[in-house]
Amino acid sequence: MDTAATPLGAFLRAHRERLTPQQAGLPAGLRRRAKGLRREEVAQLAGISATWLTWLEQGRSESVSAHTLGRLAAALQLSGAETDYLFDLAGLKNPQEKRADANPQAREILEKMLPRIDMPAYVLDRRWRAVAWNAAAEELFCDWLGKPDASRNQLDFIFLMPESRGLIDNWPERARRVVAELRADLGQQLDDAETAGMLEKLRRESPEFDRLWQQQDVLEREGGERGFNHPRLGHLQKQQITLRPANAPEFKLVMLL
Repeated sequence: MDTAATPLGAFLRAHRERLTPQQAGLPAGLRRRAKGLRREEVAQLAGISATWLTWLEQGRSESVSAHTLGRLAAALQLSGAETDYLFDLAGLKNPQEKRADANPQAREILEKMLPRIDMPAYVLDRRWRAVAWNAAAEELFCDWLGKPDASRNQLDFIFLMPESRGLIDNWPERARRVVAELRADLGQQLDDAETAGMLEKLRRESPEFDRLWQQQDVLEREGGERGFNHPRLGHLQKQQITLRPANAPEFKLVMLL
């Protein structure tokens, strides 16, 4: 099989051939007929067999694991974008999510954006904590973002603060959807100690959350109509849209038009 005939094989071979022995920390050797690194050298660096690498360069990725692909990406010194592309070609999801701490400017830029948005807008982190918001969001969520001593976790507000049941129109349905969206959003974070602690607290202190969590429902975080019964502004109908920065997708920018 011609390795160039498969996108996966062509990609692996190109990056193997552009990596020099010096870049990989290997001796150059006296006679090197191959461009870049040999398959055996890359396989050794990745801790896999040369046969496995040959199969991958032939596009045979049926039995490859995410762990193996991750080691191979490290051996080839692939960038974050290149690693994501490698996983896409192999039909797998990269378990190493892009984290905001790898791009500290992301939060700062979002914080600068919020005052320029003339509708309620706020930013949630990977555990649904509000890390920034504008004045319009503070006014709308007066018992959450408007209280200096309130928990900034949106889930605490929805399930542990009685005020949310009066503010959020059709609270039972919104709560059900929020828990299903949360399960989809957390994904592989479920084994994370801090995430597990957050879920344990919510399940312990909120029977409604515990019941909904046990239903195992999963939904993508969606926009749509959102109704609010505000103590001062009266009944409000908003259209929610949620955006994720490409360079820090663990942040969610939520806007209510």
